[in-house]
Amino acid sequence: MFDFGLRLRELREQHKLSQEDLGRKINRSKSVVSSYENNLKIPSVDILTSLAVLYNVSLDFLVGIDKNQMVSIEGLSEEQKNVIRTLLLEFKDKTSGTDGLTPRQQDILNVLMKEFSKRKP
Repeated sequence: MFDFGLRLRELREQHKLSQEDLGRKINRSKSVVSSYENNLKIPSVDILTSLAVLYNVSLDFLVGIDKNQMVSIEGLSEEQKNVIRTLLLEFKDKTSGTDGLTPRQQDILNVLMKEFSKRKP
């Protein structure tokens, strides 16, 4: 069975926020955040939406419908989006059988570092 409170706590901790910090960001008290994390209260759709935006996850992921965490590429250039797509596909491929990075993966990481180190105008 899905544990919303645990998912919320894990996301909060991954973002290095206290319950009080999160409460300020979603306009709720620390005790309300605690009650969400302990599954004593269920957040409204507005609060769920705020949490999804804050943590950059889908509502489906947040409420346990989709177990796959999303990666937002909004705001990136087309070149950066292509690098991210290639990177995700490459690292999902488990057929290489090596413990370290393959030469292709090393090349992709080099392209990634070059692309993201470009200065924006």
